[in-house]
Amino acid sequence: MQIQYIPYEHNGTALEGFLVSHSGQKRPGVILCHAWRGRDDFVCEKAQEIASWGYTTFALDLYGKGVLGKSKQENEKLMTPFIKDRTFLKSRLLKALEIFKNQTGVDAEKIAAMGFCFGGLCALDYARSGANLTGVISVHGLLKGSNNHPEKIKAKILALHGHDDPLVPPQDVQTFEKEMTDAKADWQVHIYGKTMHAFTNPQANDPAFGTVYNPVSARRAWQSIRNFLSEC
Repeated sequence: MQIQYIPYEHNGTALEGFLVSHSGQKRPGVILCHAWRGRDDFVCEKAQEIASWGYTTFALDLYGKGVLGKSKQENEKLMTPFIKDRTFLKSRLLKALEIFKNQTGVDAEKIAAMGFCFGGLCALDYARSGANLTGVISVHGLLKGSNNHPEKIKAKILALHGHDDPLVPPQDVQTFEKEMTDAKADWQVHIYGKTMHAFTNPQANDPAFGTVYNPVSARRAWQSIRNFLSEC
């Protein structure tokens, strides 16, 4: 596998993606959307892990080259403008997809998107954008709906959710299911009991905030991710 840092630009902001490819081979692609902190080591490590399954992967950058939050307050400040302006978020997401599709190691007709926490919302917004993706995976993602999508969502949808996630209450899950049904999507929601937010991240250990690593749910989630990508 080969690792490259890919510079690109959107609306005057210098961005830097993390590409993992296979020398001389064009593979199906997976574009990864980072959590609210930014394009950190966690999402880059996951890009390498998924690439080891045989995919070309790209961890996009929403905030800007080298921009990482250093606290929950900074993370929220970085994320909030994108939550408030989903049209702008869609524009930046589609720019990253354009950059990824133009890489020599990716099959542009076979691309899936996935994301963690805030990145889960971003991955779902890829589906809502009508982009030509085979599938989308939200991993303990925010399920805030959006009317900014076509009448029918083309990408297959997989949402992996912790039942005890205080940031995404049961009502949000029900609303999301209705949104996906109304959009005629091929959707799945896997709900893990005794599981909070950020359950796939070994560094998550803040029960008061609701972010706790759960190795059993993480193992089950990664198996579901692998199966879903293979299907897509």
